[in-house]
Amino acid sequence: MTTEELIQEQPLTFELEFADEEPQALVVEHEEGVDAPAHETEAERHTKKERILALYNAGLTDIAGIVRRIGARPSYVAQVLQQAGHLDGYFDLYTTTAREQNVYTRFFRNVLSFRTPGAARESVQKIDRLYNYFERLGDRAGQHQAMVLALTGKNRARWSGKTEEAQIFSEWLAAH
Repeated sequence: MTTEELIQEQPLTFELEFADEEPQALVVEHEEGVDAPAHETEAERHTKKERILALYNAGLTDIAGIVRRIGARPSYVAQVLQQAGHLDGYFDLYTTTAREQNVYTRFFRNVLSFRTPGAARESVQKIDRLYNYFERLGDRAGQHQAMVLALTGKNRARWSGKTEEAQIFSEWLAAH
């Protein structure tokens, strides 16, 4: 199922009312004929990934519904479903840039790096060259893709605790 089909079938919204709810304790449903210790929870018997796939295979295809039942991040649920072949076309901050996302992906393949400040600077130089190339062509979508990649680099570096590397991307973004 493609992301577009899933959206048309049932919106992928994490409704605001879900955001205000307190996390609910998971209901432990034991399989027939399987005796589990009374203190053992579903989370101890199955991984989140296994529970996500089980819910999807049982007919719960709404990501927000799975998120609500499992207590996982929407991006994690979507990535698990994508890896299992149930969801196509999903991309977020942590999706690899090596996968085709759109027609611009091939230009930016293997450009993003923030391992060291030097790698981040080199990455920004490549992004800048591509940004300028698309500017010469008058291709605003290509320029936007360059900016998205720089923002992705900034955020990935930031959330990895690499503040100097994040700042390199941030400065380029502020200049564009």
